[in-house]
Amino acid sequence: MGIIRRGSMGSVIALTVLAGIATAPAYAQPTRAVSADDPEPVNTAPPAEPEETELVDATDPAPEPEETVRPSKPGDTTNGEYCGPTQHIYTPTTKGSKYHKGVGPTNSNYNGTSRTARSTFTSEVTGEVGVSVSGELSTSVDVMVAKIEAKYAVNLSVKLTAKVGNSIAVDTLPKKTTNAKYGVYRLKNTGTSYTIYSNCKTTTKKTVTSYTPMKVGWYLWES
Repeated sequence: MGIIRRGSMGSVIALTVLAGIATAPAYAQPTRAVSADDPEPVNTAPPAEPEETELVDATDPAPEPEETVRPSKPGDTTNGEYCGPTQHIYTPTTKGSKYHKGVGPTNSNYNGTSRTARSTFTSEVTGEVGVSVSGELSTSVDVMVAKIEAKYAVNLSVKLTAKVGNSIAVDTLPKKTTNAKYGVYRLKNTGTSYTIYSNCKTTTKKTVTSYTPMKVGWYLWES
């Protein structure tokens, strides 16, 4: 019968436990739900483009013609219904992902060494990025943005400026290329828009897809 020195059994148990942790299958490791607001992983492709091909810069609708004042007494000038002044309605329905709208060229830096190197990128131009929409927006851009902010508790802007001279420094792995594009992150949202006229008639509800500025920043990816 062999002799086990004092302390040896504890070491054996510890080694067994560590080995079990090291060899645990990937599916046994705990996972964490990823939120749309979490930091993005290292990207391996350029920023995704919006799916909509008919996006246009959002503008406020043309002003309505002056309305007839409501009669002071029923039957004085009209016997039609009255629903008050014309109302332009917008209701956000679906919060989408963040999309990056670039300002200026894409910058790239290749690290041909065997060590991790530091890459610094600096924006070369200044540019404004506003709201883009697909569909018929009956209300003002300000109203639409305010509705989206209130529903999803986010901070948005009608327009943001990405300025020249902004810099970012990142690590570039050996034999890898870091690509950087400066611009504005925009939130995608889908909603419905329609108008209620003073005679109580309404227009058809139209689906509106919008991209609204959130933050100025860089989009990075490795290749």
